[in-house]
Amino acid sequence: MEKNESLKNQAKFDELKTLVVRWSMDRQIIQNSTASAQTLKAVSEMGELADAVAKGDDAALVDAVGDVLVCLINVCEIKKLDIVDCLESAYEEIKFRKGTLLESGVFIKE
Repeated sequence: MEKNESLKNQAKFDELKTLVVRWSMDRQIIQNSTASAQTLKAVSEMGELADAVAKGDDAALVDAVGDVLVCLINVCEIKKLDIVDCLESAYEEIKFRKGTLLESGVFIKE
């Protein structure tokens, strides 16, 4: 990915994250919900994601991934975390892991 495209994607993500937080604030989700409640909602949305994958329904897949991200953004906002910082932290833990995912779905670490 080119640097300009990457910067555009980052700016777009930042804008969408801001819009999601504003939408959630306007509906009193951030103020009246909890990290636990939003996590449970994310798990529910993950069920929809799994269903979309199982059925090969790409439109439902796009919707479900977006819904999961909305819930995760809400969890982060409630807990005063930045979702990009969370992703960066996860990447820092995995970036040097070596191994292979077998066709069976089992990851074998080196």
